[in-house]
Amino acid sequence: MSKTPDDQRLELLQGTLDMLVLRILQWGPQHGHGIGQAIRAQSDDLLKVETGSLYPALHRLEKRGWLKSEWDVSEANQRAKYYRLTAAGKAQLLREQDRWSQMVSAIGRIMNPAPAKE
Repeated sequence: MSKTPDDQRLELLQGTLDMLVLRILQWGPQHGHGIGQAIRAQSDDLLKVETGSLYPALHRLEKRGWLKSEWDVSEANQRAKYYRLTAAGKAQLLREQDRWSQMVSAIGRIMNPAPAKE
């Protein structure tokens, strides 16, 4: 797997970032840095979430009741805030996945239109 140059990485829209954070946390509690690393790893290094985008997203999701957080000690023996998905967050993830599927389908129809019938 080759590394992707910074200029070829994709920027995430706010709603997409929220959905990805919820998805990563579906696999279990994680601290902010770990969430960013998971997004990068799962996207084969194509998606990189900057700190200035990630932490506001985590706070926004927590404020909406989709995440809960608590302080704990990380694998590196450092104090870190761990986030976990709430029941409301799981329900929101399902809604987001449904919307994402609809959007991908709609964009696919525009990018690859069916041949015109004669």
